[in-house]
Amino acid sequence: MSRVVIIDHPLIQHKLSMIRDEQTGPKEFRELVEEVAMLMAYEVTRDLPLEEVTVKTPVAMAKCRRLAGEKVAIIPILRAGLGMVQGILNLIPTARVGHIGLYRDPNTLKPVEYYCKLPSDLAERELIVVDPMLATGGSVVAALDLVKRRSGRRIKLLSLIAAPEGLQAVQQAHPDVDIYTAAVDDHLNEHAYIVPGLGDAGDRLFGTK
Repeated sequence: MSRVVIIDHPLIQHKLSMIRDEQTGPKEFRELVEEVAMLMAYEVTRDLPLEEVTVKTPVAMAKCRRLAGEKVAIIPILRAGLGMVQGILNLIPTARVGHIGLYRDPNTLKPVEYYCKLPSDLAERELIVVDPMLATGGSVVAALDLVKRRSGRRIKLLSLIAAPEGLQAVQQAHPDVDIYTAAVDDHLNEHAYIVPGLGDAGDRLFGTK
């Protein structure tokens, strides 16, 4: 079974409280989501391999460590996942960015694919799939299915907030994908919104209803 890693750093929890607040407007909401994604990326990338190199400082030669040529790709689930991308790119500017477009059918609550554009060398990359909200898990499971069909293998999932139902769905469908989140909330309501959650992340990011 995959790991569920709750990243409870004080700065992340502080900013998450502001993200949840219904009084937080779109501009501040976007900035906070970007900041939290960047902070969470430290934990998600903790196990990237390093190699020893020698560099010349102004004083002497020094043995240092650098990333061992590891390739990374960030894959947001549209549209809310877009809000997390820049924060991770701030740390890993050489990462490639793919996009998966899914929406939830309002009647069946099932994910419907409308767009998929991914790097051609997924098998060679560490993949970070991002979506702020892991609610039912339907869209995330569908996105992970797509990534694996395109030869993606080393995959992690990054979400700001998760519901127990979503965690269970992803772990059952993709037990090899570790899940990183800042909070596991109580439950889903009758409209499949996370409670207490933060509302619709996409609407709050982009100022839509």
